[in-house]
Amino acid sequence: MMKKLFLPALFAPALLVAQETPYLFPGTSASESAACRDTVGISQPGSGMSVVPMVKGMGTPVDTLDIGDTSIQVVLKDDNTWYYIKNMDKVSRNEVFSEYWDTEEINSYRKFPLDSLPYRTVICLVDSVSGWTCPNQAKVYSKFGYRRGRNHSGVDLPYPKGTPAKAAFDGKVRFAAYTRGYGNLVVIRHENGLETYYGHLSRLDVKTGDWVRSGDVVGLGGSTGRSTGSHLHFETRYKGFAFDPQWIADFESGKLRKTVFVLRRSYLSSSSHYVPESIEEEVEINATDEAIRAEEERIAAEEKRIAEERAAMRWHTVKNGETVSAIAAKEKTSLARIKELNPGMNINKIRIGQKIRIN
Repeated sequence: MMKKLFLPALFAPALLVAQETPYLFPGTSASESAACRDTVGISQPGSGMSVVPMVKGMGTPVDTLDIGDTSIQVVLKDDNTWYYIKNMDKVSRNEVFSEYWDTEEINSYRKFPLDSLPYRTVICLVDSVSGWTCPNQAKVYSKFGYRRGRNHSGVDLPYPKGTPAKAAFDGKVRFAAYTRGYGNLVVIRHENGLETYYGHLSRLDVKTGDWVRSGDVVGLGGSTGRSTGSHLHFETRYKGFAFDPQWIADFESGKLRKTVFVLRRSYLSSSSHYVPESIEEEVEINATDEAIRAEEERIAAEEKRIAEERAAMRWHTVKNGETVSAIAAKEKTSLARIKELNPGMNINKIRIGQKIRIN
């Protein structure tokens, strides 16, 4: 920490200027926006304070100032310019890095009850000192959801062996080891409560307990574990429950869809997929309590529908000598319907023991 210097009064009015109207984050109510501003600290645009640059230029840092009771600090330079940094001592004391913190378990939230989560959780993804790096800018070739009778808890991105895999957000490495399914796996927990998973790596470049910044290399792409070719398996989880990463990012463009994400509890199901331009994204900025209650009722109904649909699913386990056409005839359905229910399945290459959805 650099030595504190006396800050002349002339700096004060130029550094921070109060706004009269608090900023409302898109898709949130006033109370949720306030909670989000509290989460990211004063540096988040619209946090109730706006920043006015002093003088452009490059200079030598001469002082570091705390900003109230936040995890943000301002570094002043000798030419009257400045920039933000995180106070990592305060960040490390955040309870998110101690609760359900297990360095041996892949999912340390295994016993966390889903029904204890609210219908809506406002998650600030980036702010003035926290960025986003797309793990790999490419078209998703294997999506989130059910795949060959199993849950596919993330997305698969093309990733040649040896390509550096980068952390999506700032955070602390909770797990970094080889596992039978994921192969070499890195799990990073972030300040907003999210965890991101990076699987099938050919090499681990971080260890448990490391702090990483968005864009830091955590390993190299590969095909370790249960994998049929070199690719990056990327997951986003909240309280241990996976949701479709495409809700927050457009991997083809490499960009976040929004800086503040409203996670609905109904997303935390393998049956829930990102739907472009859906009604889910059309929440009013100034949502009233009545509107939020109506949305919660709609979410509850959607959760019920998903549960009923999942309970009604039927699967056929492939036996020796069977073909998809024969299975369709046996189960009194059509070949086209089986192909529709099992996207990505090669009907000419099925294996004994494979599960095929039939309704």
